[in-house]
Amino acid sequence: MERRNWSLEALDSLYYIDSLDGGDERALSLERWLEKYLQDDFEKSFDLELEKLIQLSELFYKNINFLKKHKENIKQELEDYNNIKKFLH
Repeated sequence: MERRNWSLEALDSLYYIDSLDGGDERALSLERWLEKYLQDDFEKSFDLELEKLIQLSELFYKNINFLKKHKENIKQELEDYNNIKKFLH
């Protein structure tokens, strides 16, 4: 039962993170979620019904895509910053 409660907590937490607007707060929350819930053998750790497991996997992959886009946005902002810096010097 403890593992099931832990699994439901992980799912609820991921739903909350998914509801955040995005940006740095969401990215940092995802980082903390990953550190807390995804260990080396995480696929054996979750004890959820199939429907809940599917929801977890969909949210997980949705947030991976968010992180990829967030990384690209940060990269673009850094390039813009560097271009402005070069222009000012």
